Amino acid sequence: MRREMRILLSLLAGAAALLAQGSADWHAAFPAFKVAGNLYYVGTADLAVYLINTPQGNILINSDFEEDVPTIKKSIEQLGFKYADTKIILISHAHGDHDAATGIIKKDTGAKLMIMDADVAEEQSTAKGRPGAKVDRILHDGDTVELGGSKLVAHLTPGHTKGCTTWTMQVRDGARTLNAVIVGSPNVNPGYILVGNKDYPGIADDYVKTFAVLKSLPCDLFLGAHGAYFGLKAKYAKMKAGDANAFIDPDGYKAYVAERESTFRKEWDRQKQNPGTPAK
Repeated sequence: MRREMRILLSLLAGAAALLAQGSADWHAAFPAFKVAGNLYYVGTADLAVYLINTPQGNILINSDFEEDVPTIKKSIEQLGFKYADTKIILISHAHGDHDAATGIIKKDTGAKLMIMDADVAEEQSTAKGRPGAKVDRILHDGDTVELGGSKLVAHLTPGHTKGCTTWTMQVRDGARTLNAVIVGSPNVNPGYILVGNKDYPGIADDYVKTFAVLKSLPCDLFLGAHGAYFGLKAKYAKMKAGDANAFIDPDGYKAYVAERESTFRKEWDRQKQNPGTPAK
Protein backbone atom coordinates (compact mmCIF):
# COMPACT_ATOMS: atom_id res chain seq x y z
CA MET A 1 0.00 0.00 0.00
CA ARG A 2 2.80 2.42 0.88
CA ARG A 3 4.61 1.61 -2.36
CA GLU A 4 1.41 2.22 -4.36
CA MET A 5 0.91 5.53 -2.56
CA ARG A 6 4.49 6.60 -3.36
CA ILE A 7 3.95 5.74 -7.01
CA LEU A 8 0.69 7.69 -7.08
CA LEU A 9 2.23 10.75 -5.44
CA SER A 10 5.16 10.59 -7.85
CA LEU A 11 2.81 10.47 -10.83
CA LEU A 12 0.75 13.36 -9.53
CA ALA A 13 3.86 15.44 -8.98
CA GLY A 14 5.09 14.66 -12.48
CA ALA A 15 1.74 15.52 -14.00
CA ALA A 16 1.63 18.80 -12.07
CA ALA A 17 5.11 19.69 -13.30
CA LEU A 18 4.10 18.91 -16.89
CA LEU A 19 0.93 20.98 -16.56
CA ALA A 20 2.86 23.91 -15.12
CA GLN A 21 5.40 23.69 -17.94
CA GLY A 22 2.72 23.61 -20.61
CA SER A 23 0.42 26.22 -19.11
CA ALA A 24 2.79 29.12 -19.74
CA ASP A 25 2.22 28.73 -23.47
CA TRP A 26 -1.23 27.19 -23.27
CA HIS A 27 -2.92 30.52 -22.57
CA ALA A 28 -0.38 32.92 -24.08
CA ALA A 29 -1.54 34.90 -27.10
CA PHE A 30 0.21 34.12 -30.39
CA PRO A 31 0.04 36.05 -33.67
CA ALA A 32 -2.66 34.77 -36.01
CA PHE A 33 -1.27 33.90 -39.42
CA LYS A 34 -1.89 32.25 -42.75
CA VAL A 35 -0.33 28.77 -42.94
CA ALA A 36 -1.10 28.28 -46.63
CA GLY A 37 -4.02 28.88 -48.96
CA ASN A 38 -7.20 29.19 -46.92
CA LEU A 39 -5.76 27.49 -43.82
CA TYR A 40 -4.96 29.77 -40.87
CA TYR A 41 -3.61 29.46 -37.32
CA VAL A 42 -5.71 31.22 -34.65
CA GLY A 43 -4.65 29.38 -31.48
CA THR A 44 -2.45 30.23 -28.52
CA ALA A 45 1.31 29.78 -28.24
CA ASP A 46 0.81 26.01 -27.85
CA LEU A 47 -2.87 25.05 -27.99
CA ALA A 48 -3.50 24.94 -31.71
CA VAL A 49 -6.70 26.17 -33.30
CA TYR A 50 -7.10 26.19 -37.08
CA LEU A 51 -9.49 28.16 -39.25
CA ILE A 52 -10.42 27.12 -42.78
CA ASN A 53 -11.96 30.07 -44.60
CA THR A 54 -14.52 29.37 -47.33
CA PRO A 55 -17.08 31.41 -49.28
CA GLN A 56 -19.81 29.72 -47.19
CA GLY A 57 -18.26 30.47 -43.80
CA ASN A 58 -15.46 29.07 -41.69
CA ILE A 59 -14.48 25.73 -40.19
CA LEU A 60 -12.77 25.82 -36.79
CA ILE A 61 -10.66 22.94 -35.50
CA ASN A 62 -10.40 22.95 -31.67
CA SER A 63 -11.69 25.43 -29.12
CA ASP A 64 -9.05 25.31 -26.34
CA PHE A 65 -10.24 26.24 -22.83
CA GLU A 66 -13.10 28.63 -22.08
CA GLU A 67 -10.66 31.35 -21.04
CA ASP A 68 -8.99 31.16 -24.46
CA VAL A 69 -12.12 32.01 -26.48
CA PRO A 70 -11.51 35.80 -26.41
CA THR A 71 -7.97 35.20 -27.72
CA ILE A 72 -9.26 32.95 -30.51
CA LYS A 73 -11.99 35.45 -31.40
CA LYS A 74 -9.47 38.30 -31.54
CA SER A 75 -7.14 36.25 -33.75
CA ILE A 76 -9.96 35.46 -36.17
CA GLU A 77 -10.92 39.12 -36.43
CA GLN A 78 -7.30 40.26 -36.80
CA LEU A 79 -7.15 38.15 -39.96
CA GLY A 80 -10.17 40.01 -41.32
CA PHE A 81 -12.67 37.22 -40.73
CA LYS A 82 -15.76 37.14 -38.52
CA TYR A 83 -16.07 34.90 -35.46
CA ALA A 84 -19.83 34.79 -36.16
CA ASP A 85 -19.13 33.17 -39.54
CA THR A 86 -17.98 29.94 -37.86
CA LYS A 87 -20.20 27.26 -39.40
CA ILE A 88 -18.53 24.02 -38.29
CA ILE A 89 -16.55 23.11 -35.17
CA LEU A 90 -14.24 20.08 -35.14
CA ILE A 91 -11.74 18.82 -32.55
CA SER A 92 -8.53 16.86 -32.41
CA HIS A 93 -9.68 14.86 -29.39
CA ALA A 94 -11.88 15.08 -26.32
CA HIS A 95 -9.50 16.61 -23.79
CA GLY A 96 -10.20 19.98 -22.20
CA ASP A 97 -7.20 21.75 -23.68
CA HIS A 98 -8.73 21.20 -27.12
CA ASP A 99 -12.49 21.04 -26.60
CA ALA A 100 -13.54 22.65 -23.29
CA ALA A 101 -15.04 25.65 -25.07
CA THR A 102 -16.83 23.92 -27.95
CA GLY A 103 -20.20 24.56 -26.28
CA ILE A 104 -19.46 28.26 -25.91
CA ILE A 105 -18.40 28.71 -29.53
CA LYS A 106 -21.38 26.67 -30.70
CA LYS A 107 -23.74 28.86 -28.66
CA ASP A 108 -22.06 32.10 -29.80
CA THR A 109 -22.06 31.28 -33.50
CA GLY A 110 -24.69 28.62 -34.11
CA ALA A 111 -22.02 26.39 -35.66
CA LYS A 112 -22.55 22.65 -36.06
CA LEU A 113 -20.35 20.45 -33.85
CA MET A 114 -18.99 17.32 -35.54
CA ILE A 115 -17.15 14.71 -33.47
CA MET A 116 -15.62 11.26 -34.05
CA ASP A 117 -17.99 8.56 -32.77
CA ALA A 118 -15.81 7.24 -29.94
CA ASP A 119 -15.37 10.74 -28.43
CA VAL A 120 -19.05 11.76 -28.59
CA ALA A 121 -19.89 10.62 -25.06
CA GLU A 122 -17.00 12.66 -23.62
CA GLU A 123 -17.97 15.69 -25.70
CA GLN A 124 -21.56 15.62 -24.51
CA SER A 125 -20.67 14.83 -20.91
CA THR A 126 -21.59 17.42 -18.31
CA ALA A 127 -18.97 16.17 -15.84
CA LYS A 128 -16.54 18.73 -14.44
CA GLY A 129 -14.17 19.95 -17.13
CA ARG A 130 -16.23 18.55 -20.00
CA PRO A 131 -18.02 20.82 -22.47
CA GLY A 132 -21.47 19.25 -22.30
CA ALA A 133 -21.96 20.26 -25.94
CA LYS A 134 -24.58 18.63 -28.14
CA VAL A 135 -22.99 16.90 -31.10
CA ASP A 136 -24.78 17.66 -34.37
CA ARG A 137 -23.01 15.10 -36.54
CA ILE A 138 -21.30 11.89 -35.46
CA LEU A 139 -18.22 11.18 -37.57
CA HIS A 140 -16.66 7.85 -38.47
CA ASP A 141 -13.21 6.95 -39.71
CA GLY A 142 -12.74 8.25 -43.25
CA ASP A 143 -15.71 10.62 -43.20
CA THR A 144 -15.34 13.96 -44.95
CA VAL A 145 -16.40 17.39 -43.78
CA GLU A 146 -17.08 19.80 -46.62
CA LEU A 147 -17.90 23.49 -46.79
CA GLY A 148 -17.57 26.06 -49.54
CA GLY A 149 -15.28 23.94 -51.73
CA SER A 150 -12.96 22.83 -48.92
CA LYS A 151 -12.87 19.19 -47.81
CA LEU A 152 -11.32 17.70 -44.68
CA VAL A 153 -10.93 13.97 -44.04
CA ALA A 154 -11.32 12.57 -40.51
CA HIS A 155 -8.82 9.81 -39.73
CA LEU A 156 -9.44 7.84 -36.54
CA THR A 157 -6.10 7.75 -34.70
CA PRO A 158 -7.11 6.32 -31.30
CA GLY A 159 -5.15 5.64 -28.13
CA HIS A 160 -4.68 9.10 -26.70
CA THR A 161 -8.48 9.12 -26.61
CA LYS A 162 -10.77 6.53 -28.13
CA GLY A 163 -11.92 8.99 -30.78
CA CYS A 164 -8.71 10.93 -31.34
CA THR A 165 -8.85 12.39 -34.84
CA THR A 166 -6.13 13.39 -37.28
CA TRP A 167 -7.40 15.77 -39.93
CA THR A 168 -6.08 16.00 -43.47
CA MET A 169 -6.92 18.35 -46.30
CA GLN A 170 -5.51 19.43 -49.62
CA VAL A 171 -4.73 23.13 -49.56
CA ARG A 172 -4.54 25.13 -52.76
CA ASP A 173 -1.72 27.65 -52.33
CA GLY A 174 -1.18 29.60 -55.52
CA ALA A 175 -0.32 27.14 -58.28
CA ARG A 176 0.49 24.29 -55.89
CA THR A 177 -1.59 21.82 -53.89
CA LEU A 178 -0.25 20.92 -50.45
CA ASN A 179 -1.21 17.98 -48.25
CA ALA A 180 -1.90 19.24 -44.72
CA VAL A 181 -1.85 16.82 -41.78
CA ILE A 182 -3.14 18.04 -38.40
CA VAL A 183 -2.04 15.34 -35.95
CA GLY A 184 -4.57 14.53 -33.19
CA SER A 185 -2.10 13.12 -30.68
CA PRO A 186 0.10 10.02 -30.60
CA ASN A 187 1.23 10.69 -27.03
CA VAL A 188 1.05 8.39 -24.02
CA ASN A 189 0.23 10.77 -21.19
CA PRO A 190 1.36 10.37 -17.58
CA GLY A 191 -0.98 7.97 -15.84
CA TYR A 192 -1.90 6.03 -18.98
CA ILE A 193 -2.05 2.25 -18.51
CA LEU A 194 -1.24 0.28 -21.66
CA VAL A 195 -1.33 -3.22 -20.17
CA GLY A 196 -4.35 -4.46 -18.24
CA ASN A 197 -6.40 -1.31 -18.73
CA LYS A 198 -9.92 -2.33 -17.62
CA ASP A 199 -11.49 0.88 -18.92
CA TYR A 200 -9.75 0.72 -22.30
CA PRO A 201 -8.59 -2.89 -22.93
CA GLY A 202 -7.51 -2.24 -26.51
CA ILE A 203 -5.53 0.94 -25.87
CA ALA A 204 -2.11 -0.43 -26.89
CA ASP A 205 -3.48 -2.02 -30.08
CA ASP A 206 -5.17 1.28 -30.89
CA TYR A 207 -1.84 3.12 -30.63
CA VAL A 208 -0.34 0.57 -33.02
CA LYS A 209 -3.15 1.29 -35.50
CA THR A 210 -2.62 5.02 -35.07
CA PHE A 211 1.04 4.88 -36.01
CA ALA A 212 0.21 2.78 -39.06
CA VAL A 213 -2.30 5.43 -40.15
CA LEU A 214 0.07 8.35 -39.50
CA LYS A 215 2.85 6.67 -41.47
CA SER A 216 0.49 6.19 -44.42
CA LEU A 217 -0.54 9.83 -44.79
CA PRO A 218 1.11 12.04 -47.41
CA CYS A 219 2.29 15.20 -45.69
CA ASP A 220 3.61 18.55 -46.85
CA LEU A 221 2.24 20.82 -44.12
CA PHE A 222 3.04 19.24 -40.74
CA LEU A 223 0.64 20.57 -38.09
CA GLY A 224 -0.90 19.25 -34.87
CA ALA A 225 -3.06 19.77 -31.81
CA HIS A 226 -0.15 21.37 -29.93
CA GLY A 227 2.32 23.80 -31.43
CA ALA A 228 5.12 21.88 -29.73
CA TYR A 229 4.42 18.89 -31.99
CA PHE A 230 5.59 20.70 -35.11
CA GLY A 231 7.84 23.50 -33.83
CA LEU A 232 5.30 26.32 -34.13
CA LYS A 233 7.46 29.08 -32.67
CA ALA A 234 10.60 28.29 -34.65
CA LYS A 235 8.72 27.86 -37.94
CA TYR A 236 6.73 31.05 -37.40
CA ALA A 237 10.00 32.93 -36.84
CA LYS A 238 11.37 31.50 -40.12
CA MET A 239 8.19 32.51 -41.93
CA LYS A 240 8.41 36.08 -40.60
CA ALA A 241 12.03 36.18 -41.73
CA GLY A 242 10.91 35.50 -45.29
CA ASP A 243 10.77 31.71 -45.60
CA ALA A 244 7.50 31.10 -47.47
CA ASN A 245 7.91 27.35 -47.03
CA ALA A 246 8.58 27.34 -43.29
CA PHE A 247 5.65 25.02 -42.51
CA ILE A 248 6.35 22.61 -45.35
CA ASP A 249 8.13 19.86 -43.48
CA PRO A 250 7.53 16.28 -44.69
CA ASP A 251 10.82 15.07 -43.19
CA GLY A 252 9.98 16.64 -39.84
CA TYR A 253 6.61 14.89 -39.90
CA LYS A 254 8.19 11.49 -40.56
CA ALA A 255 10.78 12.05 -37.84
CA TYR A 256 8.11 13.11 -35.35
CA VAL A 257 5.95 10.06 -36.00
CA ALA A 258 8.97 7.74 -35.78
CA GLU A 259 10.11 9.26 -32.48
CA ARG A 260 6.62 9.09 -30.97
CA GLU A 261 6.21 5.47 -32.04
CA SER A 262 9.58 4.55 -30.55
CA THR A 263 8.62 6.25 -27.28
CA PHE A 264 5.28 4.43 -27.21
CA ARG A 265 6.85 1.03 -27.84
CA LYS A 266 9.45 1.54 -25.12
CA GLU A 267 6.71 2.42 -22.64
CA TRP A 268 4.61 -0.52 -23.80
CA ASP A 269 7.54 -2.90 -23.33
CA ARG A 270 8.17 -1.45 -19.87
CA GLN A 271 4.56 -1.95 -18.87
CA LYS A 272 4.57 -5.53 -20.18
CA GLN A 273 7.34 -6.21 -17.70
CA ASN A 274 5.54 -4.24 -14.97
CA PRO A 275 1.78 -4.70 -15.52
CA GLY A 276 -0.38 -2.10 -13.84
CA THR A 277 2.33 0.54 -13.54
CA PRO A 278 1.14 3.65 -15.41
CA ALA A 279 3.21 5.87 -17.65
CA LYS A 280 5.16 8.64 -15.96
